[in-house]
Amino acid sequence: MNDARGAGWTFLTNHARVLTAVARDPEMRVRDIASACLLTERTVQHILAELEQSGYLSRTRTGRRTTYRVIPGTALRHPADGGRPVAEALGIRADLGTEARAREPAAAYGAAAGPWQPREPSYARERDTAEE
Repeated sequence: MNDARGAGWTFLTNHARVLTAVARDPEMRVRDIASACLLTERTVQHILAELEQSGYLSRTRTGRRTTYRVIPGTALRHPADGGRPVAEALGIRADLGTEARAREPAAAYGAAAGPWQPREPSYARERDTAEE
């Protein structure tokens, strides 16, 4: 089924794709991330720099290899996400090492624990406390 109804937008952003690739395999090369995400290497380098600058991942250089680590407690930035941590969005547990995350399916990290439930908007909480 290849129609134009969904043309022009995608479900995940390029930043989410890159962050997910890093969560799956922290030792993945920029070239491999680019290939997996269907992006250019330059775009991936730019996204990795932005994610690191924003506190979503850290970068460790060992010789010629670079290892990336998702910082699981960093809150998502969009107000609709209500401060939800990136680990929850990616379906990973914060207490697992990066090697375990890279080798195991997302269900092992709690992704199967149930769907994410959005938080009630702050104006609704304020309204409910005002009524009491």
